Amino acid sequence: MEKLWSPWRSQYIESFQKPQNSNNCIFCEALINPKEENSLVVDLGEYTFTVLNLYPYNNGHLMVVPHRHISEFSLLNKDECVEVMEKLQLSQKALQIVSKPDGFNIGANIGKVSGAGIADHIHFHIVPRWNGDTNFMPVLGDVKVLSQDLLITKNKLIEAFQTLAT
Repeated sequence: MEKLWSPWRSQYIESFQKPQNSNNCIFCEALINPKEENSLVVDLGEYTFTVLNLYPYNNGHLMVVPHRHISEFSLLNKDECVEVMEKLQLSQKALQIVSKPDGFNIGANIGKVSGAGIADHIHFHIVPRWNGDTNFMPVLGDVKVLSQDLLITKNKLIEAFQTLAT
């Protein structure tokens, strides 16, 4: 049997075993120092921010997150709803510049039962997809191979977001 080294996977699995402290939200913490070198935030809006997923489904997997710590879709106000949609559109354009995917998955998992890893702070995913990006590794091996470093991807996306803003 061959082995694929994937140390990030154990960190992801262990994150579900730790007790979740409602005062310790990773999205709220990301807003404390969004411009820090190791931060994965790529864009700050008035009501939302866009961040790379630390445990991505695919290269460039982004999340648009409201600043407010809320868990329900119905609690988003009009300004937040509008900005979420605008930032998802902007993210799609930036990902098209950086990664040139063949398509996208866009959506939200609301509640633990739906698959939300962080159910207490609503967030919206945009995942770039390529023809053939699902192969035997995730299906048979329960392993996803990602070929890009998150911080390199972050820098490319920040540049794309800035280009689109001008």
